[in-house]
Amino acid sequence: MVNLIWAVMALIGIVFAAINGTMEEVNEAIFKSAKEAVTISIGMISILVFWLGLMKIAEDAGLLAKLARLFTPLVRRLFPEVPKDHPALGYIVSNMIANMFGLGNAATPLGIKAMEELKKLNRNRETASRSMVTFLAMNTSGITLIPATVISIRMTYGSASPGEIIGTTFIASLLATIGAIFIDRYYYWKRTRGGKQ
Repeated sequence: MVNLIWAVMALIGIVFAAINGTMEEVNEAIFKSAKEAVTISIGMISILVFWLGLMKIAEDAGLLAKLARLFTPLVRRLFPEVPKDHPALGYIVSNMIANMFGLGNAATPLGIKAMEELKKLNRNRETASRSMVTFLAMNTSGITLIPATVISIRMTYGSASPGEIIGTTFIASLLATIGAIFIDRYYYWKRTRGGKQ
């Protein structure tokens, strides 16, 4: 459906440009945007390769396993319905760690796997379980220690200090995550108190 929407928007733009006689500007914008997209992609690839390499080194050194053990008690409290040794917990923790390092592209497949495992626990019902809602809220707000993707974009556009956003990003994402957890728990409490579990 999204592809259809984009195709219709592009078609409308071309027809509008042809009617107004601005096809030359449209062509110029298309080529300029294509060049810019390649530049941004190369800049993002370099920083993502760097951080994914560091994540691989951390994994081989056992650091990720230690981080996972460190976060497991917190995750168990946030997702009490998930059994102790269920694969969903591992995917949730891995997703959280990838998000902490600003690796949204690496975190996405882990998040999808976590949601698939949570759906199995939900017996594939059409409505989302409490754990699925909590995971979505946490994944959307996601605490970020190092916003690697944003840093790479700032580097591509020649920022004098691309890493200066680290502190403010951490504080904003921490507050967003705390807010998401409180709202999630409030609505869960409200729903269970009303006998609608």
